[in-house]
Amino acid sequence: MQEKTVRESIVVMAQQMNPQDANPAGNVHGGIIMKLIDTTAGAVAARHARSNVVTASIDRLDFHYPVFVGDFVTLRASLNLVSRSSMEVGVRVESENLLSGEIRHTASAYLTFVALGEDGRPREIPPLLIETEDEKRRNREAKARRETRLREKKKEDECQKEAEKCDL
Repeated sequence: MQEKTVRESIVVMAQQMNPQDANPAGNVHGGIIMKLIDTTAGAVAARHARSNVVTASIDRLDFHYPVFVGDFVTLRASLNLVSRSSMEVGVRVESENLLSGEIRHTASAYLTFVALGEDGRPREIPPLLIETEDEKRRNREAKARRETRLREKKKEDECQKEAEKCDL
């Protein structure tokens, strides 16, 4: 299977936030931003795998600033890590006040997707070709997050078997 570069699957999505996206105070609901993050990251994963993909986890989602009605939200997403059938996508969200021109780093997230074959089971995907120093750094950091996720998943699985041994 031939490697693919990070830049082959980069996705940038943008849209203006409207009143139906917000609470009565004019703040855009976090769930709206979360859906946009998942949609953008899913497009990156599907573009790399050229198959259906499903969200397996959201590793981190940090909100730094609120988004308001009228703000123009831009999401930039790219691959950080590819394993046999899974991949980590990083997403950066920025919001722009179109009247003032102020741009804020609104949120960041890391999501893991699994590629699915026609049978609905995980399928092998192309390896990732790392080209730049920034891509190398993001790949190293993604590997560390993956190790943490796998350790936590193992602990959760053990807790399912013997709940009395686990802290709540």
